[in-house]
Amino acid sequence: MSNAISNIQDAQDEVSEQVPEAPATPAPPAEKSFFAKLLYIAAGLSFFVTQGMGMNIVMANIYQLQGEFSATIAEVAWLSAAYMAPYATFSIALFKVRQQYGLRPFAEISIICFVLASCLNLFVTDLHSAIVVRFVSGMAAAPLSSLGFLYILEAFPVQRKLTLGLSIALTGTLLSAPLARIISPELLDIDGWKALYTMEVGLSLAVLPIIYLLPLTPPPRAKVIERIDIVSYLLFAGGLGCLAVFLTLGRFYWWFETWWLGVLLATSIGLLALMTMIELPRKNPMLDLRWIFSRTNLHLIAILLIYRAVSSEQSSTAVSLYQQLGILNEQTGGLYALIIVATLLGGGLCALLMLTKYVDTAHVIALTLIALGAFMDSGLTNVVRPEQMYLSQAMIAFGAAMFLPPVMAKGFGAALAKGPPYLVNFITIFLFTQITGSMLTTGLLGSFVTLREKFHSNILVESILLQNPQVAQRVSQLSAGYSHVITDAALLKAEGLSLLGAQVTREAYILAYNDTFLLISVCAAAALVMLLLHLAWLRLKSLLKSEDETVAAPQS
Repeated sequence: MSNAISNIQDAQDEVSEQVPEAPATPAPPAEKSFFAKLLYIAAGLSFFVTQGMGMNIVMANIYQLQGEFSATIAEVAWLSAAYMAPYATFSIALFKVRQQYGLRPFAEISIICFVLASCLNLFVTDLHSAIVVRFVSGMAAAPLSSLGFLYILEAFPVQRKLTLGLSIALTGTLLSAPLARIISPELLDIDGWKALYTMEVGLSLAVLPIIYLLPLTPPPRAKVIERIDIVSYLLFAGGLGCLAVFLTLGRFYWWFETWWLGVLLATSIGLLALMTMIELPRKNPMLDLRWIFSRTNLHLIAILLIYRAVSSEQSSTAVSLYQQLGILNEQTGGLYALIIVATLLGGGLCALLMLTKYVDTAHVIALTLIALGAFMDSGLTNVVRPEQMYLSQAMIAFGAAMFLPPVMAKGFGAALAKGPPYLVNFITIFLFTQITGSMLTTGLLGSFVTLREKFHSNILVESILLQNPQVAQRVSQLSAGYSHVITDAALLKAEGLSLLGAQVTREAYILAYNDTFLLISVCAAAALVMLLLHLAWLRLKSLLKSEDETVAAPQS
């Protein structure tokens, strides 16, 4: 999703290319028929699903792939880290390449590279080769989401591109994660890893003809790449890539216990600092860091980070809870189908609100639903099943779909007002907050769960004493099932204590996840209060300004 946002500029270029230089009022571009619009929207969604399935299929089956590669969870997590490292920054390079060399060659080469990268997954034999292939796949998948945005925006006239078009495109980016969890169990039963990526090859071959059958409006070319940009980009990509690996693997290897995690973080800081030293003195920098860190953009960064934090309740925390309870993807198919429906409804309502003057209402509704949904999930027990979370997860999915489009529309409007070069800077903001921010919030919340589990475990263990008749009875009940196998009384009691310890750990994890859900709910509620105060302040300023104008009118 994040890589694709850069391409909205093509929609603007399409309009500017069709406007003649004569001072006469230009004729508006011919609007596509309803059937043609549907074709372009369907094509864009196809690109999103194809790219998203390749990215989420590993994340959705990380525990199942342990057996496939005979690896630990930490080792399998390298697959996600290898994918995200190039994916996080490649769109910046692609944006300039497309501007300088044209959209058509960009689209044709991109889809062929993605097909070849998908085919490489079929030749994976062990974890090491899988990591290398995932790194290549991360680079090849970056332009695919860009094409998804371009095709959806192509279906709308210019006055609807940043409202209806943007809402549909951003909603489409949210569909792949739940869809991957719905269809992956059957694929794993067929042939494991190869079945998962045979499907990806099939999807990539299915979208390949779209490039040739449905043409996109080519924007004008411009020479935008300077030699020093290559050096700056390599430093930037290396810095964010190291940071992506650090944030993805930190909670698995633990932040302070593995020396090479510190090396990765130090390397990331050094490369980004060097890139900053190169970019600040330039007249035409690749990234205008002064503008990126202006007051307005810092406010935007804060909003986008809040979105990543509160939306991670569904994307990572709830998923980890299911895995802790032993609930597999086969048992959550109905829940994720409901999430897809709620996402579509939320995106539709957001699109309608963006056509009116009540755009900020979308944020109020989104934060309210996410806060309430997370609060409902904060009282779970060990008997919870996906059916008990239908309402709360649907509310969160509905709210998450409504949050992002208004923010993106305002951000792009501000970037376009400064000029096309500033789109690269806005893409950088969005990349950092959505991809790097997603990994950061997932890692921090995962670490928070671990710390709270240790806290609750210590409290629960303090009350487990064999002198307590209830504890002794529970140990006896748990060990009774092994009494026909284990005849030694001491060993039988030890087995009962081991089973009781496992139950205590599970209860501690459930309490830890409840704390995490409550933390997310509080964050969403606090953001809602700040938003309401901000809107009230803007309304008050508007009223005061209207009164001043009313008083000044008779005097003039």
